[in-house]
Amino acid sequence: MATTRIGLDRLPPAARAAVEEHTGRLLTVEESTEGFNSEIAARVTSATGTWHIKGLRTDHPRAWTQHREAAIAPFLTGLAPALRWRVESAGWDLLGFEALDGHHADYAPGSPDLPEVATLLRSLDETPCPGIELRHAEQRLEHYTANPDDLRYFAGTHLLHTDLNNANVLVDADAPRGDRARLVDWAWATRGAAWLDAGYWIIWLIAAGHTPASAEHWAAEIPSWQTAPAEGITAFAAANANLWSDISSADPAPWTFRLVTAANVWHAHRRTG
Repeated sequence: MATTRIGLDRLPPAARAAVEEHTGRLLTVEESTEGFNSEIAARVTSATGTWHIKGLRTDHPRAWTQHREAAIAPFLTGLAPALRWRVESAGWDLLGFEALDGHHADYAPGSPDLPEVATLLRSLDETPCPGIELRHAEQRLEHYTANPDDLRYFAGTHLLHTDLNNANVLVDADAPRGDRARLVDWAWATRGAAWLDAGYWIIWLIAAGHTPASAEHWAAEIPSWQTAPAEGITAFAAANANLWSDISSADPAPWTFRLVTAANVWHAHRRTG
C-alpha cells in the first residue's frame, strides 16, 4: 500500500533547518507524486544546487527503506543518482540525492527508450553485489512458488533492483546515447540470480503493450537472460502471477490490475510456448 505523502513544509522546523545546512536556504520546492514508499518526496533548489529529497519518519513502518537506500547508494555509480547527504533530525530520516533531468522511461513497443533501458540493465548485470544486508530473491518469492524446489532457480549472488516500474527509470535524452538511463528507488534491492531483473522487466513490458515474445526478445538483450534455465523462467513467471494476484487483491487499483493481467499473460505464454 502507498505511504501517505505530505509536503516538505510540514517538516518540523529543526528537520528543515538540518536540510538547509546542506542545501542553503531553499528557493523552490516541487513536490513529487511518483513513488509509494516516501512521506516526503520533492525536487528542491537553492542558490547552491538542486536535489531530490526522500524522507520518512524514523518510526514509520517502512523506515527500513531509507536505511536500505542509504546503504546501497555508494555502490551504484553510473546506475543511479548519487546520494549527496543524509539528515536524521526531529524524528525524520531524509536523503538528499543528485537531481536527475529526464523523463520516466517509455516501455511501449517501438520506444527509443527501450535500448537505453537494456543498456542500463546490462550495466547492472555486471555490477558486483555489495557485502551489505540484503534480502534474497528466493526468500521474497518463497510464498508464491508452488514447488519449493523451484526456489533454487532464483538464488544467486548478483545485485538486483527488482522493481522495474517505468517510473523508476529516468531517461535523459540530452545525455550521450547508451548512457541516458538511471534506476531510482532501490528500497527493494535484493541478492539473487542475475537474470531476474530481466524477468521483472518483462512483466512491465507486457503491461505497456508488448506481446510476451516481444518482451522476452528485449530481455534477451541482457546476457544473463540468455543462459537462464527455461524451467527457472517458467517458475519465475508462475511465482510473479501469484505475487501480483496477491498485490491486486490487497490494493485493487487500475495499475495493479494491469500488472496482474500482464503477469498472467506471461505465465500462460510460458506454459504453452
